[in-house]
Amino acid sequence: MNKASLPEGPIYVAGHRGLVGSAILRQLQQQGYRDIVTATHQELDLGVSAQVLAFFAEIRPACVFLAAARVGGIWANSRFPADFIRENLAIQSNVIEAAYRFSARKLLFLGSSCIYPKLAPQPITEDALLSGPLEPTNEAYAIAKIAGIKTCSAYNRQYGTNFLSLMPTNLYGPGDNYDPQTSHVLPALIRRAHEAKQAGSRELVVWGSGTPRREFMHADDLAGACLFAMSRFDAGDVGECVNVGVGADQSIRELAELVVRIVGFEGRLVFDASKPDGTPRKLLDVSVMRRLGWTARIGLEQGIAQAYEDFLSRFGRPHAADAGLRSTPPR
Repeated sequence: MNKASLPEGPIYVAGHRGLVGSAILRQLQQQGYRDIVTATHQELDLGVSAQVLAFFAEIRPACVFLAAARVGGIWANSRFPADFIRENLAIQSNVIEAAYRFSARKLLFLGSSCIYPKLAPQPITEDALLSGPLEPTNEAYAIAKIAGIKTCSAYNRQYGTNFLSLMPTNLYGPGDNYDPQTSHVLPALIRRAHEAKQAGSRELVVWGSGTPRREFMHADDLAGACLFAMSRFDAGDVGECVNVGVGADQSIRELAELVVRIVGFEGRLVFDASKPDGTPRKLLDVSVMRRLGWTARIGLEQGIAQAYEDFLSRFGRPHAADAGLRSTPPR
């Protein structure tokens, strides 16, 4: 991709410390972009409209990558639904409005595959949006993300903006969240497998039956898709949202078996069917992105090995016990 293909001017990455935002920042830097603007939460609270408007008035970004959001797994979504819907609605509404007011030439809003109905036909096409009930365990988060898609679409229709919405599948990679209560399934499995290995455990307990099927994409692949979208097409070229994924899935049991092999845990996997499974299957139809010319490149085994190395560099060396890794039993 050519650097000149992105609109000239400051590039603002909202959420640059998160899994996706940090990957976008890396991609931009690797491709030679230098006029990149970021701000920590201490410097800018995206939930406060006045702060966001003042920030945009100062930097006047040409491109906005909206990767900031409150995210979490089934436990966090079920426990804090009000926080998830309130904070995400505020963040995305404030950034989208500021991008419009200060004439950003392009904005990319990142949603989630959880926007689709729980029992949507597989693989899930973009027109499945709002065609049925959502998965109850992450309904609040999904509703906020659906509102973000519709907000971008409404601004495009009313104001002629160029705001795109990409819907990524489940993500993992460097900088992921490994907290035992708020992480998603893959980073949670990496941490628990490492803890079990370090403790010499004979078994590793995994939430759910192991039968649900999920699709996983490396964050660096999503970052590549984001830059591709911002440089290669406009909102008018596609529908309200575009799926981004790898086009293949596996069961949670298969995923857990792959993780423990990479981590080196030699005990037995035990599946706790009393815990929620969530959506039975979630595989995105990625034919639109493929038709536009983009496909994912990082294989799951390679990507998990990279993610485990990232985990070890942050938490597992040289004293796992000192990092608190042995204090929390598998959940």
